[in-house]
Amino acid sequence: MRLPAIAFCLAGIPSLMLAVLAMVGRADVWPALLGTVLGLTAAAVFVLLWRQDLDRLAEAIRRMAPDSAAPVRAADSVILMDALALEIERLSRRLAAFAAMLEQYRRTDSLILERLPDPVIVLAADRSVRRANAAARVAFGEDLAAVLRHPGLRGAIERSLSSKATEAAEIGLRVPMPRDVYARVVSMDPPLADGGQALVVLSDRTRERAIERMRADFVANVSHELRTPLASLIGFVETLRGPAAEDPPAQQRFLAIMAEQGARMNRLIDDLLSLSRIELSEHQTPAEPLDLTALVSRIVASFEPRLAERSVQLALHIEPDLPSVAGDADQMAQVLENLLDNAVKYGRDGGVVSVSVNTSQSDRWPARRGLVITVTDQGSGIPREHIPRLTERFYRVDRGRSRAVGGTGLGLAIVKHIINRHRGQLIIESEVGQGTSVSVGLPASQISSRLANAV
Repeated sequence: MRLPAIAFCLAGIPSLMLAVLAMVGRADVWPALLGTVLGLTAAAVFVLLWRQDLDRLAEAIRRMAPDSAAPVRAADSVILMDALALEIERLSRRLAAFAAMLEQYRRTDSLILERLPDPVIVLAADRSVRRANAAARVAFGEDLAAVLRHPGLRGAIERSLSSKATEAAEIGLRVPMPRDVYARVVSMDPPLADGGQALVVLSDRTRERAIERMRADFVANVSHELRTPLASLIGFVETLRGPAAEDPPAQQRFLAIMAEQGARMNRLIDDLLSLSRIELSEHQTPAEPLDLTALVSRIVASFEPRLAERSVQLALHIEPDLPSVAGDADQMAQVLENLLDNAVKYGRDGGVVSVSVNTSQSDRWPARRGLVITVTDQGSGIPREHIPRLTERFYRVDRGRSRAVGGTGLGLAIVKHIINRHRGQLIIESEVGQGTSVSVGLPASQISSRLANAV
């Protein structure tokens, strides 16, 4: 039975007895009627107060959500259920304290995940991304979805979620640049508070793999490239100690050749070490702002003596209001020096070397905003079949001419790896008898792009 029916039944029993007594003459009619009315009125008031207390307590209980940080007070507004209200208030305080503790744990979990040095991605049961920490956003950015679709990583995720065990995989990524990654997929059972079912931890092993390859390549390349100058030096030393021991003119001639061969070996070792250092940091995108206008002007000025030696004129054009770029100043200086060095070496005497810096608006370049540095000479040009291989290590179109002008075969390889590190693009164009043009495209920095979009 409901509360009103129970209350009125309890109040109706004495009222009915008074009515019976009045009917049999044992009690006066008016006092009995008054008693009946007062009993029913008291029952109605009791029912109203009880209903009011129940409604207020029910509302207080509804407000006690698990994530509520403030306790609920109900004791000040109830009349008949004060003890129950006090218990509800104590329960509310305990729930509020528990909710605050859970929120603190949740914040601590997010803070730890965000500050881990390795990229970490939290996946839900449907393989969607719940969270990605700062390292993952910096390393992969908009390419995060493409990384998760890698067959090797996808297989490790499926195995981990199905077996509830930790799985590992060695994968090679091609976006946003080639890199070697060791992936660990950790199944979360029970799941995280945000529904995360798996943690994907990606450790970049590019540097370690590059060191291994560098050791093997260094031995192979150095043994091949140094064999000729070393053989020459050994031969000249034997000649100086033998037939030319008493021949000063021959000694002077041989010593000059030996000095040239020694300088060649020194240039070769410097380029190899430079290339190795660049390869080790190629997966780390530069973030420092770069004043490219000042850098180009400074490098061009340093080449004036060499240009004068060959009667070469320099045509420099720098477009005003260029977008800002992020880059390594030392490495970009090395790019400009290598390109200008090639233009002077392989251009014709008395010709023109053109250097231009413009915004990237041509169809050859990506749609993203940026700028293009172009160095053009008027040399003999390069046959079309050689152009795709010009950035390979030690690749030379004319080995004799390259060595005669002091080339090591590593200049454009160094340029390629530096441009890769800057997430840029390298284009080489040449026509036999017309000259060669080398263009470097660099993307605008993210800060510059956001400012441009805002305007």
